[in-house]
This record gives sequence, C-alpha cells and structure tokens, in this order.
Amino acid sequence: MDLGLKDRVYIVTGATRGLGFAAARELTADGAKVVVTGRDGKRAAEAAAALGPHAVGVAADNADPAAAGQLVATARERFGRLDGILISVGGPPPGSAADNTDEQWTAAFEAVFLGAVRLARAAAAELGEGGVIGFVLSGSVHEPIPGLTVSNGLRPGLAGFAKSLSVDLGPRGIRVVGLLPARIDTDRVRELDALSGDTDAARAANESRIPLRRYGKPEEFGRTAAFLLSPAASYLTGVMLPVDGGFRHGF
Repeated sequence: MDLGLKDRVYIVTGATRGLGFAAARELTADGAKVVVTGRDGKRAAEAAAALGPHAVGVAADNADPAAAGQLVATARERFGRLDGILISVGGPPPGSAADNTDEQWTAAFEAVFLGAVRLARAAAAELGEGGVIGFVLSGSVHEPIPGLTVSNGLRPGLAGFAKSLSVDLGPRGIRVVGLLPARIDTDRVRELDALSGDTDAARAANESRIPLRRYGKPEEFGRTAAFLLSPAASYLTGVMLPVDGGFRHGF
C-alpha cells in the first residue's frame, strides 16, 4: 500500500529516541522528509544522520516559546514546505499527587501542554489542505496510570485541545489526530518498570494484562504514526487511537 508519503515534509519533536524516533524512521523509510528535534543538539544531529539524507536535526525544547516558529522556518528553508507535525515530548516525572512539586507541575505544563499547543498553532498557520497535526499522548487520556500523576493530569487536557482543534481546522482540510501508546518497549517504559524495584516482575505483570501478552515494538508504533500522518488516512480526524496491544478494554 502506497501511503503517499514521498517528498512530504514533517516535523517530529522529541525524536532523538523512543517513540518520536520510531515515527521519524518510518516516515523517512516511506520517502518523507523530516525535521527531527531534541533538547540536545548533538543527539538531534545523530538521530538525523541515522535517518539518512532526508532528515535534519534541530536542537529545540518544546517548552521554549521560540521553538515552534524556529521549527516551521527550518522545514520551509530546508525542504520548501510543511505537510505535518508529530508533537512528542518526554514523559513528565513520576510521582503521586502528594509527591509532585509545584515546580514539577509547572515545568511539565510548559513542555507537555503549552509547548504542544504552541507547536500546533504554528503548524496550523503554515499548513494547507491535506496537512496534519499529530499528538503523541498516552493511555492515561482514558484511564489514570498509577505513579504518573502529572501525566494523568495533563494528557487528557491535551487530548481535549486536539479534539477542539480538529473541529476548528476541519473546514480548511487539515486533520488532527492523537496516538495513545501504552507499554511500548522504549527506554522510558523500561525506566518506569524499574521504579518498582523489580523490572522483570513489573514487565511480566504488565504483559499479563495485555491481550497480546507482550510489549509493543517501537517500529509498530512508528508504522501506526506514519499511516495516521499520511494521505492514506485522509478521512481520519479527531481520532485518539490506542496503540496498546488491546490493553484498553473499553470501547
């Protein structure tokens, strides 16, 4: 199936590793051009080099108010256009409602929520018909995850913003989509498993609750993201798609 990605241009934030990098890899494998970002410029450059000649790495922090304009300008200058953006950020710090500090909440709000809003607004101003804005969210949009109170507080709100944005941008032919990963085998998920004190036991317990009985592979998430961002998904907007091996049991 031809996804229609050849020569289309995307920004993928938080793409030096994990889910962002997996999505960027699948986009470029199908012929797209990407601007990949990370807070560390060296790692962003290394990620772009690993993706090949149709990728450029940029040091950018989603929490920086100047980042959105910088990234849109880079896409236009390097590749002459912008067709979409996938907004991914690192997970907020773990903790309970009693443990997380005001400073942690404020920093996470700037990076996870307000930074994503700014990026989406900047992309929307640049995109034309057929453009797409994607958000990497979390299964916590539907059900809180124990020990991730900050994420539980912010992700559902961002999903609500994405749904509202899909209504606003629909008449312009611009789509807005969300991906809700659960246990994908990334460094972040392994770090969370390690918080239990027994990584193997935590993984086994989580896998027992997944109908497919395994963690997802980053490339499985990446392929799903590439499809949702592609013209092949041209009639999908406002959707919040679980990528979780069936972990969410609700409709």
